[in-house]
Amino acid sequence: MKNLQVSDLTLSFGERKILDNISFTLSETSRSALAGANGSGKSTLFKTLAGLLEADSMNLSLTKDSRIAYLPQSDIVFSSETVYEAAEKGYDRFKGLLAELEELEESLALDDGKQIKRAQRISEIHDELSESGYYDRKSRIETILMGLGFHTSDFSRAAGTFSGGWQMRIALAKILIEDPDFLLLDEPTNYLDIEAMTWLEDYLSSFEGGLMLVSHDQDFLDSTVNEVFELFNGKLKRYPGNYTKYLEVRQQEIEALEKAYKRQQEEIEKTEQFIEKFRYKATKAKQVQSRIKMLEKTELIEIPAHLKKIYFSFPDCERSGNDVLIIENLKKAYGTNVIYSGFSFTVNRGERLAITGRNGAGKSTLLRILAGQDKMYEGSVRLGSNVKTGYFAQDAENTLTAGNTVLEEIESVADTSDIPKVRNMLGAFLFQDDDVFKTVNVLSGGEKSRLSLLKILMHPANLLLLDEPTNHLDINSKEVLLKAMKEYGGTAVFVSHDKHFISNLATKILYLSEEGPEFFEGDWEYFNYKLKQKEEEFSVVKKTDASYQEKKNVLQLSHEQIKVLRNKKKSLKREIEEIEDSIKRIEDDIAELEGESMKSENYSDALKITAILAKKKDKEREKEEKENLWLEKTMLLEQYNEQDK
Repeated sequence: MKNLQVSDLTLSFGERKILDNISFTLSETSRSALAGANGSGKSTLFKTLAGLLEADSMNLSLTKDSRIAYLPQSDIVFSSETVYEAAEKGYDRFKGLLAELEELEESLALDDGKQIKRAQRISEIHDELSESGYYDRKSRIETILMGLGFHTSDFSRAAGTFSGGWQMRIALAKILIEDPDFLLLDEPTNYLDIEAMTWLEDYLSSFEGGLMLVSHDQDFLDSTVNEVFELFNGKLKRYPGNYTKYLEVRQQEIEALEKAYKRQQEEIEKTEQFIEKFRYKATKAKQVQSRIKMLEKTELIEIPAHLKKIYFSFPDCERSGNDVLIIENLKKAYGTNVIYSGFSFTVNRGERLAITGRNGAGKSTLLRILAGQDKMYEGSVRLGSNVKTGYFAQDAENTLTAGNTVLEEIESVADTSDIPKVRNMLGAFLFQDDDVFKTVNVLSGGEKSRLSLLKILMHPANLLLLDEPTNHLDINSKEVLLKAMKEYGGTAVFVSHDKHFISNLATKILYLSEEGPEFFEGDWEYFNYKLKQKEEEFSVVKKTDASYQEKKNVLQLSHEQIKVLRNKKKSLKREIEEIEDSIKRIEDDIAELEGESMKSENYSDALKITAILAKKKDKEREKEEKENLWLEKTMLLEQYNEQDK
């Protein structure tokens, strides 16, 4: 079994120890989460393991020939290479082997007495490449790219022309294609829609290697990991079980820690009072000095920032009418691209409507329409009686005042009664201690987004329209927001890909996809089941966009077309049988050529060996093409069978 063992890992930035003499082990079966507050050193640990940062000290033991692959959470840039070429770099590990193969084949004709040895090595290399799946790389690259949401028409596009989020998906595809022994993923779900996230969950469940990941999606972690490593104050501690189990155990520890913290603070206060009272009395000098030294040696108890209990509640809002939003015959199109048409629905008071689906399906567009920000549509969108909206967009940071501090920005919109609670609210959104005195213009994009969201939530609106409200929040902050949203007295429509947030809040789910809008009445388990069904139906390797469209159309065949459908099925079955026969014949040919290449009488004939190996290579390529064709035809037949039930 392959192992990655780390011991005595220490790394400091200036006087601060980020990683303080930590040790842990990952095996090839590990499924681990790395938890900790923002800035605790999670990314630093990954970069150190990946060799991108040098530790002050570290003992790293890695099983021979093991490979580590690391996905950073940002700063990925591609150049002029296409999406397919960028993903194919996951096979760069074979460059040395391919160069050796080319050199051997070129020198095979040399009459230097080494022909037999060269021929044997050539055969070994071909076997190694075949066993590793190198000859099947095209099918695997396409499967992974499409699982992450790319269409076949995207494969030839320059990777650099995609947005940052899509470039992260390309990087993730390359990392998965590398097929490493140990996979380090830093926020892999940040830019994934719900379909791609579901696909990634399934992929990682069958990944044959060790996994450690950082994620702010609790459901994703629960379905992926079976142990959690917490990084706090430079120390690393292991908790067995999934992330929810970790939170339960940690909560018990925190409660005990809070009691100890309270006792310690009381003791410190008494000691400080004694020192202050008797500081200048000569008769008490020894006792005062003793207590001063005791205070200096006291190791202060700290509550991990990412697990502190912080509370947030919405301001009271007025009661609206029962029908909060009325949408009738809505049509939205960009030129000939129709996003939705003839779309009607009503949002009732108190509902929590989650909008989810593939990126590009029109989720943010729909929210802009509902918020009155986008007027270019057909149909009717009306607010009910006494409805006041609060709208959070992904570019909402444009509403911030650059010269204000974080504290001033929130106080500018807070009711007088909320002023005493502002610092606590900011803490819930990860602005703690001196962070509240930063000016808006020095904040990162994520910090601006969090501040903008809090500004929206401070308004007493009775209809909240929120576009990805959990982006840039850690798990604890999401829980704070989730609890507040559950207790909120108004109505909410929100776009999200966060499964935990949706499953624990939504009373109804609107799923937008290429097949059109579909509602699910608040049953997350049923929605998740249907989503996995859809992913299975459309996760086949699509050779062309035309063939994909044919598969979609098959699902919508009318009763009158059943006869045509069954004729197609018969024809398709014959094609599949013919392909299977062809594959069998090719396999027999390959076996025969392998036998020929190993015959001793052929070793001395370099030209003959070269010809045999060339034929074998051609046959292997032909087999790969036939197998890909068989897969395409078989999946299409399954679609026909589903429709013919």
